[in-house]
Order: sequence, then C-alpha cells, then structure tokens
Amino acid sequence: MSLLGNVLWIVFGGGLVICIEYLVGGLLLCLTIVGIPFGLQCFKLGFFALAPFGKQVYKTSSKPSPIQGVLNVVWIIFVGIWIALTHLLFAIGCAITIIGIPFAIQHMKIAEISLAPFGRETA
Repeated sequence: MSLLGNVLWIVFGGGLVICIEYLVGGLLLCLTIVGIPFGLQCFKLGFFALAPFGKQVYKTSSKPSPIQGVLNVVWIIFVGIWIALTHLLFAIGCAITIIGIPFAIQHMKIAEISLAPFGRETA
C-alpha cells in the first residue's frame, strides 16, 4: 500500500517537485563551508519528501545536544518557518478533497521535520 501511495504522491501530491526543490537548495547550501550542515539536512528532507508513505520521523535522542539546538534555531529563523508554512499550504490544498487527505497528512509529517530537522531521523 505504501508503494501505491508513494507513486501517487510523486505524480499527484507534488513529491517530485518538492524533492527537486530540496535537492537544489541542498546543493546551493553545500557550496559554502558554513552551509554544509544545512545542505545535508536539505538532502535528508528531499529524500524523505520523495517517498514519505511508510516512513516515520523519530528523534535521535531524548535530549538534543546544544549544537543541534543552535543549528535548529538558525534553521528555523532562516528557512524552517517558510518551508513549514509551504507544506501547511499544500496540506490545506490537498485536504479540500477526500482523495487528497492522505497527501495532506504526509505534508504535515514533512512540515514537522522541516521545521527543526537537526536531531531527527526518518525510518
């Protein structure tokens, strides 16, 4: 069932477009030394956004490290809020129809990890 959901996500839910946007953003961030950690998070989000059905978001530890906290604050200020709002708008648009509700749920799951990706993993 998750395979069918992922295929429909790529075609109708915007999964391919979102993945390409994350990967391009990650490549641009990796051009600078300071942006490499943020670029790696964009790659993680891009691959997660390509096929989110059947995957879950987990915290890597119960107590995040101070470095993860600082990186999350910088991420939230510059890109996290905007990415999460984008996924929220996509979720609202998908939730208008009954068929789009599973896609809306996936957009909200991606918004959760895109708001503060440091210290979180997907499986």
